Amino acid sequence: MSKPLILVTNDDGITAPGIRKLISIVNTIGDVIVVAPNSPQSGKGHAITINSTLSFEELNLEGGQRDFSCSGTPVDCVKMALDKILPRRPDIVVSGINHGSNSSINVIYSGTMSAAVEAGVEGLQAIGFSLSDLKWEADFDQAEEFIKDIILKTLENPMPKGVVLNVNIPNLKKEEIKGIKVCKQANAKWEESFDERTNPHGKKYYWLSGYFNNMDQSEDADETALANGYISIVPVKFDLTAYEYMNELNSIYQ
Repeated sequence: MSKPLILVTNDDGITAPGIRKLISIVNTIGDVIVVAPNSPQSGKGHAITINSTLSFEELNLEGGQRDFSCSGTPVDCVKMALDKILPRRPDIVVSGINHGSNSSINVIYSGTMSAAVEAGVEGLQAIGFSLSDLKWEADFDQAEEFIKDIILKTLENPMPKGVVLNVNIPNLKKEEIKGIKVCKQANAKWEESFDERTNPHGKKYYWLSGYFNNMDQSEDADETALANGYISIVPVKFDLTAYEYMNELNSIYQ
């Protein structure tokens, strides 16, 4: 049997330690092609490039995979890969490993998860992986076996079209990780403010600041799982329709 074709991308850039670790994992599973941003694209969400040109180039990096550096966003990378680079549709798309958690509301802002969601839009199996450690030198080795297992299980048990996985990993040693929990997205948000400052020319400028407010202590929430030492898996859909409100809304407009 032929090996699965695996597309790898991220939002931290093609040379980030997280994606290099993910590449080393999937190289043991299938044939790997990497299409990732040429510079960090964190917080880009589902942004695409429409007012400037895009380009890509093949790099000679360590490993058995083929690496392509793209000038665009994570979603651009997926689009470019499917249209211009891959020899056929991939069997799975994996994004990450992100430096920092993408649990709860962060899934909306995440370039890592948006790349996975874009693959879902195209009807592909996809997973976004994130580690709850923002440091560049984060230790991704601790979660290697869990990540490989999740990818293999997804290949063996395909998800419905349009569903992708948001996987978040606590920043713990391998032996401290208690296991995997399937979760819902926690009801949490960023309470944001803009720190106002003035430059030497008297012009005001602003730094985004704030704090993360978790309002959800339920046992099945991803934030709860992470806090208790579990890897969280949240099935995510790109269909944002509020189906539970449709009947009431229809009654208003009839």
